[in-house]
Formats: sequence, C-alpha cells, structure tokens
Amino acid sequence: MKRYFVLAILLLAMLGFGCAKKPATPEPEPPREEARIETPTPPPAPQPQPIITDEPTARDIYERNYAQLPTAHTVVKGECLWWIAEYEQVYNDPFMWPLIFRANRNQIDNPDLIYPNQVFQIPRAFSLDNIQESRRMAGAPDPYLPPHTATLPADIRAELGWGF
Repeated sequence: MKRYFVLAILLLAMLGFGCAKKPATPEPEPPREEARIETPTPPPAPQPQPIITDEPTARDIYERNYAQLPTAHTVVKGECLWWIAEYEQVYNDPFMWPLIFRANRNQIDNPDLIYPNQVFQIPRAFSLDNIQESRRMAGAPDPYLPPHTATLPADIRAELGWGF
C-alpha cells in the first residue's frame, strides 16, 4: 500500500511542476521597406466579343427528341395495349392505349386480343381532345388530362402550360 501512496505522490508532483517551459521567442522584426520600382500597368486586353449562335431552345430540343421516338411497335408475347402505351418511348401513359387501338383498327378487332409479331403504328400527331377522349375511354379519372410525365407533342405540352 505504501508503494501506491509513493507512486501517487510522484505522479502528482510531476503534474504540479508540468513540462519544461518553452524558450521565449524573440519578437519578429518589423518588415523592412524595400525600394519599389513603379512600372506602368499595361492597358487592359480587349475583351473578346461574344459569339452569338442560334442556341436551340428547350422546346426545339424536345421537338427534336420527340421526332426521334418510334412510330411503330412490334408486339411481343405477353404484351397488351395498356403496357405498350405505358412504355416511355411510346406515350408513358397507359390510359392512352385507345390511340393505338384506333390507329390500328384494321389489325385489331378486339383491344383485349392482340398477337405476337403484329406491328402497330404509334400515332404521334394528335390533339388534346383526342387524348382526353382516349383517357375517358380507358377509364382514367376526370378531367382526363395526361400526367406531366407523358410523352406528348410539343404543341400539346404548350397548350397545357407545361415546361419542356
């Protein structure tokens, strides 16, 4: 027990005295003034003129992308008009399947019966009235407007007041 007592006193003594003091650092000397040679500043370089280009607007880009979408679809086993209309490259809205049905009436007698390897035309030119009628026929909720994510012609997006 005596050992622990002596050890504790030694530790307290070391803590009390602490570490050796740091040597005092001399104060830094004030900066010397150097002789400055004045050089004339060169005139500013002429600013390059901005190149004015006909940047495409967001609508132009949207129209270009819309024009590249497929205009036909080959049916694969297990597909239905609902699924085809839901594809992002088609309409991205399953309630627009009646547009495909109407455009391909010569191949489709019953919209519930389509067959593999049938090639359907995907209409790309239609009006807002056509969309609303198709969505009503497919059972969409009133007011029969497509969602913002639907793939629509630029004119219809502008008519609905949506951005590009």
